[in-house]
Amino acid sequence: MENQTPTPKLSKREAKLSRGFARHGRIRVQSKASAVWGILFKVVGLVLGATVAVSGIAIADLSNTIKANGIVLSGASAISEKDLAGPINMLLVGSDTRAGQGEGFGNDTSVLADVIILLHVSADRKHATALSFPRDLLVPWPACPSTSTPPGPGYLPQSLGQINATIANGGPGCTLLTVEALTGVKIPYLAMIDFKGVIEMSNAIGGVEVCVTKPIHDSYTYLNLAAGKHVLQGRDALKFLRTRHGVGDGSDLSRISNQQVFLTSLVRKVKSAGVLGNPIYLYSLASAAARNMKLSESLTNVNVMVAMAGALKNVELDKMTFLQVPSRGGLPAPYSGRVAPIYETANLIFEKLQKDEPIVLAEANGGQGAVVESPAPSPSPSPGASSSPNPSALPTGVLGTTADTKTCSN
Repeated sequence: MENQTPTPKLSKREAKLSRGFARHGRIRVQSKASAVWGILFKVVGLVLGATVAVSGIAIADLSNTIKANGIVLSGASAISEKDLAGPINMLLVGSDTRAGQGEGFGNDTSVLADVIILLHVSADRKHATALSFPRDLLVPWPACPSTSTPPGPGYLPQSLGQINATIANGGPGCTLLTVEALTGVKIPYLAMIDFKGVIEMSNAIGGVEVCVTKPIHDSYTYLNLAAGKHVLQGRDALKFLRTRHGVGDGSDLSRISNQQVFLTSLVRKVKSAGVLGNPIYLYSLASAAARNMKLSESLTNVNVMVAMAGALKNVELDKMTFLQVPSRGGLPAPYSGRVAPIYETANLIFEKLQKDEPIVLAEANGGQGAVVESPAPSPSPSPGASSSPNPSALPTGVLGTTADTKTCSN
């Protein structure tokens, strides 16, 4: 047997290197492409991480901005997401103050609540109601707490007063207390928006399409629109929401109908674009709201705001009802030019809200300042079904519409 030279013993490091350079194997070299993809994934990871961090900072900043402008409601307690399990009631107040609104609005510091809307979302999230209160509505005023610093004695109740002037007595919280006393509905949430807020919110949503049956030329708001369809945002949206001389009989009741043309179109856009389920859109709207709205302390929790948006997400358009408190004019002096509630009908609406029952119109009629462009198709009655009107519907003549019914300013 031939003598064999003993194989030298390799160190662990040398053995590892030897395995890496197999005599008959192909060395696996990382391609430039895979290296680039690896770097790209790392960059994307870093960007996503930074985005999450920035988003967290932005949301914290947003929350701080909202809280800094919070409105304290008398007797209100802290609200959490758990409190949103039942029906939701929120009051939206549109202030007409000119102070701090910028060029073109003047500097009148008087404040009136020219838009007052009670938003109700049912506990089962199947119905929603937006009830508008005419600004000239005469109602009893409750006692309201002081808004001065340090607090004063507050404001005494009075037997009758114009509802939009309650904000001058005790701030928007006094308007809320007045609506609570009138309707018997507990309202834990309040949002107040001014001219700048309307402009910024309409810009954040990218404009709203409205239709006009005949030209509008309003020398008070400087709104000039030809007959047809228009996408309005910014100041044009504000002019449209403020106009009353250009629609209907020039009254505030006509203006409410005109506002519902805009609001129902806004709801249709929000629903079709999936805004309520889109965090980017929601943040854009929340950011615009934080900068331009004052919210009750119960709404200063961003999570509560998101939960409220989610509550509306699944409500079908035909189950969203927009109407106004039934009222009548022709009052004697000193109340001429004002309106009074038609309590017989108004109380039916208030009771349904108290009991969280659906608000159903006898017909979607548009109101005094609008006409129906394309009514929603009526479902065909099933064989043997009665053709009588819905027994749960409000009496004929209540002015309003539903979100699925397209209306035009008239």
